[in-house]
Amino acid sequence: MKFALKIATAAVLAATATGALAQKGETVKIAWLDPLSGLMAAVGTNQLKTFQFLAEEFNKKNAAGVKFEIIGIDNKLSPQETTSALRSAQDQGARYVVQGNGSGAALAIIDALEKNNARNPGKEMLYVNYAAVDPDLTNSKCSYWHFRMDADTSMKMEALTTFMKDQPDVKKVYLLNQNYSHGVQVAKFAKENLARKRPDVQIVGEDLHPLAQVRDFAPYVAKIKASGADTVITGNWGSDLALLIKAANDAGLNNVKFYTYYGTVSGTPTAMGAASAGKVYQVGYGHYNMGGEIERLAVAFNKKFKEDLYTSAAYTTLQMLTDGFVKAKSTDPVKVAAALEGLRFKSFNGDVEVRKADHQLQQGLYITKWDKAGGKYPIDSEGTGYTFVPVKYYEPYVASTPTSCEMKRPSP
Repeated sequence: MKFALKIATAAVLAATATGALAQKGETVKIAWLDPLSGLMAAVGTNQLKTFQFLAEEFNKKNAAGVKFEIIGIDNKLSPQETTSALRSAQDQGARYVVQGNGSGAALAIIDALEKNNARNPGKEMLYVNYAAVDPDLTNSKCSYWHFRMDADTSMKMEALTTFMKDQPDVKKVYLLNQNYSHGVQVAKFAKENLARKRPDVQIVGEDLHPLAQVRDFAPYVAKIKASGADTVITGNWGSDLALLIKAANDAGLNNVKFYTYYGTVSGTPTAMGAASAGKVYQVGYGHYNMGGEIERLAVAFNKKFKEDLYTSAAYTTLQMLTDGFVKAKSTDPVKVAAALEGLRFKSFNGDVEVRKADHQLQQGLYITKWDKAGGKYPIDSEGTGYTFVPVKYYEPYVASTPTSCEMKRPSP
């Protein structure tokens, strides 16, 4: 009897040990769907390298015992192309998808996965959004299969205007943004937040321009100059921000400050250079000189590719999935999605939480200013000798915004 009991106990322990890493040895294919062509190709290429580089690092010591494989597919920054790219990803065996450039493409993925996952039990896919920040994606358009690692447009504007509220030199603001959901939302939340926090501030101009099509921003800069603005708020990214900053510097727009979302993105630091020192601010979940593991990886990435690692949400993505696999004891997207709800874990920027109500990551945000690198902040960007220096940090609760999401969860 005792012998039988020992055997049974040993069997339970063995099963538990096996279950803890039931997915050990698996290769988890993740489809990366973002632009590798057009004006935003430099951004997409850098981000694909970032995911592949970080996947290799996670594979060296993955707590879930899995290997990540990143499959890069060009979606040409188009919702229609994104849907085709998603079908290609499925054909290649990917059950996880990551995307970040363009909320239109993000919505296309959400719609496609809602249909696929309802119609094809056993072949469900899960989407981790690392940079598409339209608030609707975790509000009216929220999905059980969608998890967002970046702070949304409203969260960033909450932090940005909380900082601007205490800047007496902000008196006349010009809003210049890309003409798609994110840009429209930047302008909307900027006006609402400033009216509430600084009713004395005047909005002296507002423009929306085509996404990734403008090659000369001189006409827009002329309008900014003529308006008498002392501040520009822009959610522009990629070539649309780099070319805007270049035009501003070329026009000698020296007394105007830019409050941005994406000053670190490929090409923009070079466009800023010394001429933009002290004039460009950014809101984001980190900065170049964070220390620890992410700084070590950023240095190694720069050494390998001669480029900056600025999409640190890729690290958060892989860390969250790893922790989700361990918690679920599986790589099945259905089980992992359930495990991710409410998950608290440690990323490069501290303790973060996946809010169960809408799958929006709750994390602290930094306000940083473009300035000369050195001292406590030695790591520069794109070899310019300049970096984004942190000037203010806000705890997660400061920028956290309420959600109207009515999550439709699959039946047990």
